[in-house]
Amino acid sequence: VDFRRQVIEWLMANHPHDCPVCDEGGQCLLQDETVSGGHGIRRYPGRKRTYRDQYLGPFIQHEMNRCIHCYRCARFYQEYAGYRDFGVLQIGNRVFYGRFADGPLESPFAGNLVDICPTGVFTDKPARYRARRWDMQRAPSVCIHCAVGCNTVASGFHREIIRQEARENSEVNGSFLCDRGRFGCYYANHPERPWHPRVGNSEADRDHAMATAADRIQGILDQFGPRAVAVIGSSRASLETMFMLEQSCRDLGTSPPLFFTDPLLETRVRRAVARLDDRLAVSLSQIEQADCILALGVDPINEAPVLTLALRQAARKDGTIAVIDPRPVSLPFAFSLVSAAPAALSAVAGVLAHRALGQQDVSGLGEEARCFRNSLDIGHDSGPVGDDTINGIAARISACRNPVIICGTAIVHDTMPDFAADLALLFRDIKGRCGLYYVLPGSNAFGAVLGYEAAAMSFPELLDAIVKEEIKGLVAVETDPFHSFCDRRRLESALAKLEVCICLDYLPTELSRQAQVFMPTTTHFETGSSFVNQEGRLQYASPVHHGGRPLSRIAAGKHPPHDLTRDDKGFDPRPAWQILQQVTARVRGGQGGADQGPSQPPVDIQVFLRQQLQQRGYSPDRSRLLRKDGGAGYHFPLTGRPGRDHAQGAMELILTELTFGTEELSLYSGPVNQVIREPTVLMHTEDAASAGFENGDTVTLHLDRGILQLPLITSVRMARGCIVLPRHRAITWQQLKYQQEMLPGCRIEKA
Repeated sequence: VDFRRQVIEWLMANHPHDCPVCDEGGQCLLQDETVSGGHGIRRYPGRKRTYRDQYLGPFIQHEMNRCIHCYRCARFYQEYAGYRDFGVLQIGNRVFYGRFADGPLESPFAGNLVDICPTGVFTDKPARYRARRWDMQRAPSVCIHCAVGCNTVASGFHREIIRQEARENSEVNGSFLCDRGRFGCYYANHPERPWHPRVGNSEADRDHAMATAADRIQGILDQFGPRAVAVIGSSRASLETMFMLEQSCRDLGTSPPLFFTDPLLETRVRRAVARLDDRLAVSLSQIEQADCILALGVDPINEAPVLTLALRQAARKDGTIAVIDPRPVSLPFAFSLVSAAPAALSAVAGVLAHRALGQQDVSGLGEEARCFRNSLDIGHDSGPVGDDTINGIAARISACRNPVIICGTAIVHDTMPDFAADLALLFRDIKGRCGLYYVLPGSNAFGAVLGYEAAAMSFPELLDAIVKEEIKGLVAVETDPFHSFCDRRRLESALAKLEVCICLDYLPTELSRQAQVFMPTTTHFETGSSFVNQEGRLQYASPVHHGGRPLSRIAAGKHPPHDLTRDDKGFDPRPAWQILQQVTARVRGGQGGADQGPSQPPVDIQVFLRQQLQQRGYSPDRSRLLRKDGGAGYHFPLTGRPGRDHAQGAMELILTELTFGTEELSLYSGPVNQVIREPTVLMHTEDAASAGFENGDTVTLHLDRGILQLPLITSVRMARGCIVLPRHRAITWQQLKYQQEMLPGCRIEKA
């Protein structure tokens, strides 16, 4: 004890006594140890050492004078996360943790420095000086900015989300969180977030808005029948909202709800969910233990950032990581990148697997498995299958004992999820074990296809039915097709023909502004919500605060009221599932529309959720919502795999995601908007040279509905015949007839 007291005194010799102004006060490990060690008298009379703080970007505040030289930040940033622009400088008593020069940290995991630092050297800049830890309302939550479903702790203060931190879960995200999840939560505090119901262009009370919505739906049902009303949602909605949407559609007799604007993407998600079973599904912690990982059509750092950390830990244990993708994928560790166009992904992967398994003993395999293995190299007509990279990867795959296959769903062709599952089954049959991990779009894409069939029509077909006046009314719940649908002109012309559009949302979206009846909903920070991540894990996000308009805006800068009750102005929003049930009850002539507070919901939503899951054949008590027989047997056709389109001079347009700048919720977060980079378009260096382009040129893309002008970035680390375009918020990329488009050379020119 005496030794520890002396160590603490040494640490405090140069430490500033700024606890009253330090944001770490109340959660500082050094503060706790100083008090517990009894070090209450300062004996050091000398001048304290001081540093100049650095600017590290909009996420992290640097206060180097508080440092105790524990090296935790440098070890995480360089060793665990794999980035090198931050580290240890100088020597001895002048050791400095920072960058060579001021500037934003390059790592998308830099926010973890806030959690790792035992003092206040790195603090959460957006939450700085907002509230002390003991003043906040804190609850376990779930990040919904991608399908990984990282576990978090969300902190609220006076009806505002102040900060979000990582919550340890060894199976999902370990102890860490990406910056998009950590700082994207401020969409809940967006200054334009709608708080009041609206009918037409005028604000209305909640009861009047629900009555108007019910009357208009009832009028369409009476005059045109149930098929004249369509219902749409999205993969960011909670499981409770999704199930209540489907229940409302059954009660009203309408078609099932739509959760995807891209029918091909929905098909891929459905196939992925159908093929993931108990034998193959793996968590991120299991990926970290793999000795060989084959990623097909995945850009981890942009599509599922925390997956990158798991891959790096596998690489640090000498695991082999190979990525087959058309994009110039960049990861913070050594890996092999094999470039292949989307249509050729399964062919290249098949040849790679055939070479790796060609010498394996297959005498114990069934007939179906042997036929599938023998067919893996059939039909391949493009790609660098004969080079040393392919053979080297195949040799390492052949020697591995614990392989994992990761499959994307965003840019791959429709057969890829089945092919990846069959490939995982083959590896499992030959090697005894193999994991399968799908990367899905949206936080609850798994839940959107959980246990019931697809809607009668796709979203493009729904728009056609609106134009033909077969559909008169649209109910949109927590969705914005203006963000996700590829043809904005087609969407606008269809919505203009609707007799009524009813929107429920918590974001100030384009659709919510155009709706004739709008009702605000709550976020998962305000209402307990369930989500299913991409490995089928059901997770619950507890409510952080009661909801309502932030008191800082109600009080106009003055001190807010001490007594916070539900009668205070600003408690208008309700969870989407509750509004849906009440409106449906009004349409059916029930009493569900009566005004009831959040403490008296019209149904016990958790009981309802459990009933729905059990009816679909799932047990809510299991760790994963996977059917044991969901993926039994081989499904992929042994012949006729798709080949690559060889249209002369045509370029395949690939719409892709970015870590910052494309994900819907984080676009409404102020801190995230400060780190979004300007959009660019990517081409292979040789394709660009043959078209007369150079790196840095401004390129004009003539799309179906207009033109885009973007700077060109060329790379030799991507597939030939492809042009990569991000779904960036700064460009109107929604000018396409179809999500997958081939651009003739004449439609790509230098500006």
